Amino acid sequence: MIKRIISSIIIVLALFSVQACAAVHPELKPFPAAEKGMERFVVVLPEKTRAEEVDFKVELIPGKTMLTDGVNQVRHGSTIEARPLKGWGYTFYEVTGQDTTMSTMMAAPEGSENTEQFVSGAPLLIRYNSRLPIVVYAPEGYELRYRIWTAGDAGNAVKE
Repeated sequence: MIKRIISSIIIVLALFSVQACAAVHPELKPFPAAEKGMERFVVVLPEKTRAEEVDFKVELIPGKTMLTDGVNQVRHGSTIEARPLKGWGYTFYEVTGQDTTMSTMMAAPEGSENTEQFVSGAPLLIRYNSRLPIVVYAPEGYELRYRIWTAGDAGNAVKE
């Protein structure tokens, strides 16, 4: 009897957790699933009032984790482009560009080991909107990182 109660509780909790994972954001429904060879990344921002959101921006950073020598600066050839979601008035983002890397050419010290490092492409700064998810489609194998930027106090310019 106790085993049945425990297993019933576990089943109910599992159902709730599946529903919680599926309900990432209520406005995610219009965005299609990723096409073959692509992955969909979703960023749900912390809720803020419209007045607060004016002071914030979101930086989207595409890239890949790669082995680097740890000495040279390495950049990825990817960029992010905004695209309209037809019929909805929403915007989604797509990682485009070449799957290549650029690097400075300094000689690494002898015996130095390669290290895994996130190699970023060209970032994109967008406005903060906590009412909609940020949806980014990227080729398989890419990563998406983001930063939330906040404005400081405004200063006054001096006329000369």
